[in-house]
Amino acid sequence: MHGLTRLIAAALMGAFASTSAAQGAETTDDFEMIRPATETSLEDWLWIKRPVVVFADSPADPRYVEQINLITERLDALEERDVVVITDTDPGARSSVRQKLRPRGFMLAILAKDGSIVARKPGPWSVREISRSIDKLPLRQQEARDR
Repeated sequence: MHGLTRLIAAALMGAFASTSAAQGAETTDDFEMIRPATETSLEDWLWIKRPVVVFADSPADPRYVEQINLITERLDALEERDVVVITDTDPGARSSVRQKLRPRGFMLAILAKDGSIVARKPGPWSVREISRSIDKLPLRQQEARDR
C-alpha cells in the first residue's frame, strides 16, 4: 500500500473511532468500516454488508479525496445501512475487487447484499445520494420495516 493511502486510511480510522466513541458504539476493533481492497473481497460481504467501493488510480486523485471526505463526514448514516466501504487506489495491485468491477480511473460503485451492482458513478456522491440509492432496495426496505 502506498504511504499516502496508509496515511489516509489511518486518518479515516481515527475519525471513525472518535465518531463511534462519541456515539457510545462498538470500537473499530469489532468492525472496520473502511477497508482496502487488497485485504478483502466482495464475496466476504455477501448477505452481510452492502459494499460501497471507491476506486481511483492514485490516492491523490481529487475525486477520491473528495469522496472519502464525504463518506467520513457521515459514517453513521452508512453504518445504519449495513455498509462496508472498500477503497482501491492501486491499479497495479490488481485486487479481486478491481478485477470484478473493472473501473477506469475514478469510480464509485454501490452493491447490494446479494452482490448485484446497484450503481456505478464516475464522480463523487454525497452520503445522502448513496443512502437514497440503498434505501430504494427491497431488502433495505424490509430491514427498515423490521426495525
